Amino acid sequence: MQKQLMAAFIALTITHTAQAAELVTEKTTLTVDTVTSGLKHPWGMTFLPDGSMLVTERNGGMLRVDAKGNKSAPLGGLPDIDARGQGGLLDVILAPDFATSNKLYFSFSEPGTAGNSTAVASAILDADKLSDVKVIFSQQPKYDSRHHFGSRLVFDNNGRLFITTGDRGSQRDQAQKLDNHIGKVIRINTDGTAAQDNPFVKDNATKAEVWSYGHRNIQGAALHPQTGALWTHEHGPQGGDEINIAEAGKNYGWPVITYGEEYGGGVIGKTKQDGLEQPLHHWVPSIAPSGMAFYSAELFSGWKNNLLVGSLKFGQLVRLELNGNKVSHEERIMIGQRIRDVRQGPDGAVYLLTDSSDGQILRLTPAQ
Repeated sequence: MQKQLMAAFIALTITHTAQAAELVTEKTTLTVDTVTSGLKHPWGMTFLPDGSMLVTERNGGMLRVDAKGNKSAPLGGLPDIDARGQGGLLDVILAPDFATSNKLYFSFSEPGTAGNSTAVASAILDADKLSDVKVIFSQQPKYDSRHHFGSRLVFDNNGRLFITTGDRGSQRDQAQKLDNHIGKVIRINTDGTAAQDNPFVKDNATKAEVWSYGHRNIQGAALHPQTGALWTHEHGPQGGDEINIAEAGKNYGWPVITYGEEYGGGVIGKTKQDGLEQPLHHWVPSIAPSGMAFYSAELFSGWKNNLLVGSLKFGQLVRLELNGNKVSHEERIMIGQRIRDVRQGPDGAVYLLTDSSDGQILRLTPAQ
């Protein structure tokens, strides 16, 4: 395995200055094409019906990128965004009926008098701007923090919107309490109301929007293509990044249980406790995961039904083979850049969004 990873790193390093590179992995040789560059710390992307993409930049820009890599000017109409630290303009997703409604949803760090928090807005996509922008969710309470905003957006098979949040860095104990949105998976209707089959919707002492809790900072989420379950991954502290299936009403343990430790060393909690969910898979040391997608197309026959996860820390695409709800094999594919988002394109290719002041969209296909 180590020799294969080193060979992959060398292959990409030698050809990195070219528009396309070849990358040797366990099951196939990849061609890595740079679709576009010059993005300012891009965070999320989604494909439009015409094959172009919408891309968010953390500093507050949302722009279109066509299939040839041409970038539009930033779209107008965005709300005020507190773009500091890990905050800014974050994820973007099309409404299930986008083809007729032109509606989309995006997450961002929303400023307020008490600080900031993760918020989600709906909007109509026009040619060069967003219109009819409405904030449909605002994480409560707000704190003055530059850390742990989450926040991936996923629609379930019933048209409800999942929103992942973080513990805001300094508020980790709030992840165990149900009277707030800190360290939670949220599930709402598209008008912002709580889904009526949410687990705590009838308890006046809790937030009705909460789906699951005990999370640290979820920056990857995807719906399983067969089961419809929401799979998530979250950043651990120093070690202890996790993959979980976020189920209704369940407690995923942070900070009571974790496989990580305090930065600089020191025990945070246990690794197991009755009533708290164990991760399906975890990483020690941390890979700093961000972005996640199930691969379901035919282009990569050896990757069918695999889970793909981006690594910020190690600049890798992590490919996970699954046996039901268990990870049976892991491959680390060295990309050499911080991977912020991972998407399967309509053409079956894998698209990666790299996180830097000169961020890129990379397209992975099997070498011919």
